[in-house]
Amino acid sequence: MAKSVSDLYADVDFSPIQALTDGEVITQSTVRDIRLASGKVLALVTLDNGRDHNRPNTLGPATMTQLGETLDALQARAAAGEIQAVGITGKQYILAAGADLSDISKVGSKANAKLIAQLGHKVFGKLEDLGVPTFAFVNGLALGGGLEIALNSTYRTVDASAAAIALPEVFLGIIPGWGGAYLLPNLIGIENALEVVISNPLKQNRMLKPQQAFDYGIVDAIFPAANYLENSLTWADGVLSGKIKVERKNEPGKIERLTKWPIAIKMARGMLESRIGTVPKSPYAALELLDKAKSGTKAEGFAREDEALADLVTGDQFAASMYAFDLVQKRAKRPVGAPDRALAKKVTKVGIIGAGLMASQFALLFVRKLQVPVLITDLDQARVDKGVAYIHDEIGKLEAKGRLDGDSANKLRGLVTGTTDKSLYADCDFVIEAVFEEVGVKQTVFGEIEKIIADDAILATNTSSLSVEEIGEKLEHPERLVGFHFFNPVAVMPLIEIVKTPQTSDAALSTAFIVAKGLGKNAVLTADAPGFVVNRLLAKVMGEAARAVYEGTPLLTVEKAFAPIGLPMTPFALIDLVGWKVAAHVQDTMAHAFPDRFYANENFHQLAELAEVVEKDKSGRVTGWSKAAEKVLNGAVGKTPASDAEILQRVQDGLAQEIRIMLDEGVVPEVEDIDLCLILGAGWPFIDGGASPYLDREGASERVFGDTFHHPVIKGIAS
Repeated sequence: MAKSVSDLYADVDFSPIQALTDGEVITQSTVRDIRLASGKVLALVTLDNGRDHNRPNTLGPATMTQLGETLDALQARAAAGEIQAVGITGKQYILAAGADLSDISKVGSKANAKLIAQLGHKVFGKLEDLGVPTFAFVNGLALGGGLEIALNSTYRTVDASAAAIALPEVFLGIIPGWGGAYLLPNLIGIENALEVVISNPLKQNRMLKPQQAFDYGIVDAIFPAANYLENSLTWADGVLSGKIKVERKNEPGKIERLTKWPIAIKMARGMLESRIGTVPKSPYAALELLDKAKSGTKAEGFAREDEALADLVTGDQFAASMYAFDLVQKRAKRPVGAPDRALAKKVTKVGIIGAGLMASQFALLFVRKLQVPVLITDLDQARVDKGVAYIHDEIGKLEAKGRLDGDSANKLRGLVTGTTDKSLYADCDFVIEAVFEEVGVKQTVFGEIEKIIADDAILATNTSSLSVEEIGEKLEHPERLVGFHFFNPVAVMPLIEIVKTPQTSDAALSTAFIVAKGLGKNAVLTADAPGFVVNRLLAKVMGEAARAVYEGTPLLTVEKAFAPIGLPMTPFALIDLVGWKVAAHVQDTMAHAFPDRFYANENFHQLAELAEVVEKDKSGRVTGWSKAAEKVLNGAVGKTPASDAEILQRVQDGLAQEIRIMLDEGVVPEVEDIDLCLILGAGWPFIDGGASPYLDREGASERVFGDTFHHPVIKGIAS
């Protein structure tokens, strides 16, 4: 094994990946000398792709090659005594957003994928070999390779206003492959590194704020935005002159490796197995790299990253993740079928029918995001007062956490009003109901409100499975009604299904899309079909789980059968979360609409009446039926249990059939919209790419309709 990083890559031929530079937006590395107060000269490298902040610096092969040449020139200058330090920073607001994923996804072979990893290591590794100290001035966004630039430097500072700092690779089905998996645990300790490299990416790609990065020890100093670079240069001068001694609580010599390290790895492995199962590859590959980082040389650590990255980049899960990433980053931001924005009605006041928990969550979201007056109503003042109190309390919690200042919190409280007087809806531009899930109830409340509001005001229903057209049947102006289906928890889940009936006007639709965007949500257009998209397909999943149970299959066998799909929850854990009554209602709706394809059982309603249906362990895993549930099920289940494989194939084939039918019926414009809904509304894993790429790869599409959803099939490249 080579002793140094430079030795490791000295003879590697990188010419095969030069073809990947076609179309690359090159991030230039320009250099200017800065004479510090002490008289020392720091050569400052600025990364800048020449675009505004909407197009972050990325690190493709051409960018990396140029940066390597820049660092070689600086090494020569350092040897000649012309410079005493090197700093590296980025354009305004951004250091770098990591590797250019469009380049990585077209590498063509495992050998090329390994070269991408090796090129990053070779270039970043130069930051240690310049002969002078190197400083990373993290002036803004630093993700993946951007953060790894800093980790490979001798010292690091961060701008207190930087948007985000993270190693998000595991979220995308790969690993930090340019030093992060080796350098980070040896800088901040194994427990913090596990949080940054594995736990955060699996929590919907959570990022670090600058203060957190400083607290963890990822950076050595943090400075306000106003004079960030000036302060960083002064600090660097102090370090160079010896006036400032950088002390790190987790210096390599201070990190306990013999006991704490393996225990942390073992606990993390157990956490992963219980939370996500064993299907996702990248978290376990990252865990292995972090485990081995406790010993050996940097060159050995980098070589392990090279191999791991090459394996993952060429695999099915990364290909699916790139498809999913593209959906979320591009398609979600330009909803297919959304009418012209100019048709939208300006929303200056929002009305919410109801004051229960769901209505209160709506009110909190609308007032925070739109900052317009929000009115809630209910049948009696006590319910209204309770709803308003909940909203005020939640605003208070945000204030206590420092997410709102006092003035902003008071302003938001003042914008929320509650009443039993429905005449106050008169000046609302957008009214959404949050009442009982029954057509007649919704028809009644909308009928009352329509007589009060303006002719061009928009009505929205949050129904999860009822016919929007039927809800609007008794309206004088059904064209103003649109489905506006949120997912729970309202504040967190990023999807809204916007449902169009045959009568819905373009003005109503356009307004709905503009409001959804204002709420910070991603909207997908769907036709008015039972269950729309997400609930229709989840009903298929839950129905097949219920079918297997009533055939006589043990509960844990059913739960285990779903593991290869990689869903964030097993079917009965999901049912327990959404509520057994809600699940029973949805199953009835779907089985009534499509009796030949969806399963429902009357016994399910008896289970739904119980206080506890399943027992769970401390981590939330279902461990069995409750005693009460066993009594209800006794005599209701058959004696023909299905095997794991049978259940899995039924689910796969059922989903493939239903998605094909939904596309044929025009429920959504394209299969990409179904996958987007499942990713954003049901937490379907990136590593599956939603449902359709997974079903193609598993052969379900071919089995069911003799073709695939995607041409070519979305899968990894051959080695």
